[in-house]
Amino acid sequence: MKISKYVALLIGVILIVSGCADKQKDLAETETVIEPTVKLPFSWEAANVYFLLTDRFNNGDPSNDVNYGRTKETAVLRGFEGGDIKGVTQKIREGYFTDLGINAIWMTPVVEQIHDGTDEGTGYTYGYHGYWTKDWTALDPNFGTREDLAELVKTAHDHGIRILLDAVINHTGPVTSVDTVWPDEWVRTSPKCEFKDYESTVTCTLVENLPDIRTESNEAVELPPQLVEKWKAEGRYEEEIAELDAFFERTGHPRAPRFYIMKWLTDYITDFGIDGYRADTVKHTEEYVWEEFKALCEAAFIDWKQANPEDVLDDTPFYLVGEIYFYNVNSGRTYDFGDKKVDYFNNSFDALINFDLRSSGERSYEEVFSSYYEILSGELDGHSTLSYMSSHDDSHPFDKQRIKPYETANRLLLAPGASQVYYGDELARTLIVEGTNGDATLRSFMNWESIENDSETKEILEHWQKLGRFRREHIAIGSGVHSMINEAPYTFSRTYSEDNFTDKVVVGLDLPEGEKLISVTGVFEDESMVLDTYSGVRAKVVDGYVTLDTKFNIVLLERALN
Repeated sequence: MKISKYVALLIGVILIVSGCADKQKDLAETETVIEPTVKLPFSWEAANVYFLLTDRFNNGDPSNDVNYGRTKETAVLRGFEGGDIKGVTQKIREGYFTDLGINAIWMTPVVEQIHDGTDEGTGYTYGYHGYWTKDWTALDPNFGTREDLAELVKTAHDHGIRILLDAVINHTGPVTSVDTVWPDEWVRTSPKCEFKDYESTVTCTLVENLPDIRTESNEAVELPPQLVEKWKAEGRYEEEIAELDAFFERTGHPRAPRFYIMKWLTDYITDFGIDGYRADTVKHTEEYVWEEFKALCEAAFIDWKQANPEDVLDDTPFYLVGEIYFYNVNSGRTYDFGDKKVDYFNNSFDALINFDLRSSGERSYEEVFSSYYEILSGELDGHSTLSYMSSHDDSHPFDKQRIKPYETANRLLLAPGASQVYYGDELARTLIVEGTNGDATLRSFMNWESIENDSETKEILEHWQKLGRFRREHIAIGSGVHSMINEAPYTFSRTYSEDNFTDKVVVGLDLPEGEKLISVTGVFEDESMVLDTYSGVRAKVVDGYVTLDTKFNIVLLERALN
């Protein structure tokens, strides 16, 4: 796994202030000091991504909580609850994500949702989650305005954080009494997918009443009449038509359904400078769709950078990560439909979401870490995966009872590849809510009050913060060479070297509390000083070892700078 040469030049220095510790004996010369650390180059392959449901994270503007008459009583956790774009911006400004070591935020779709709701066997539901699109060209007022989104992206970039939005090309929102179905040349309403082979996974509706975009079609189509009527009522019909004409003339693409949607989605790149997309329901769309989408996204990102040079973070390319349900890192480059294997990394995705880590509880840290490293540095070299432990639609998270929040953090934040923190993982937000049906139980509102009211939650958060910052500051964690040092107690090293830039760390897990002797041979030189960023204590390397006396059973060692 490598990053471009130019990225490795982007090195700055920040200062972290630590407290004081007693001097220790024998091999260790330890004291807590004001410790400078190196701010390492950014790579999506080693990113620490925070995934949140926009409606469930933080309510920054209560005035936009109700729109389009969405006042019907819904099933538990199936209505809008007030979270919005301003709420995310507020937490960026407060430093919440910075303290957590996050360098990218992935938000659920913020485009305009169907105005009504549905009752498809799970209880009455509105499109609070963002995946029931009515109009790709507009933001849903429950989430905020275009000005809110512009402010979010700028604020995130000012804090060194990148923004991923969620791209839905596969389907529109459900049909309701006020949200009519799109024309036949745009969508199919049957058959329902059976997932037996490629055809019954792609050319079908994902579920009942979720019209499937005819992404295979290259036939020119007119705009849906309900969209024309809507745009005229909003006074922007002529502007939208002019932009579409310019897009199709510039690209040469046919006026087929998928290219309209790609135009509307890439507008969020050229208009706001978002840094990437997470693509929804990837395996339910022909693979060439994503190749076409990636090319358009990359071109749009270049255009935005050229038009906004003062706002460009660096030369990192646009990022596209795909959701192929049940794909895991052990599958390598391909997904098997049974009758056909598809390589989704071919000219399209930089990474795929890894469904494996959340089921790794029966495997040791070393078994997981070493196998991930071998695959990511071998068959997937130049690409990556985005691993998670819990998510918005996986009913089998690693720790549904929230009884292992420390191990959850260890496995996620120290695993090779990119990591995805699901909102509330760091606060042990409950994943079991009485009265919920289906995936709603995974989507409760962020438990901010727990930080103030519960000492255990504070301790859990602090653990996630320390590991998250260590990952963010050390590209070696996600993109380095993994090597086990000792099996029990478990210690390992990660080393990264590229274009005259080197990063080395040693990590120990399940260590004894109190005094511990740790081998760092081959990583840190004798007589050099290392810092345990977890405890804030530093020590001298003597005969290939450091001795630390801390109350923790984990160490995160980096080279201590003078």
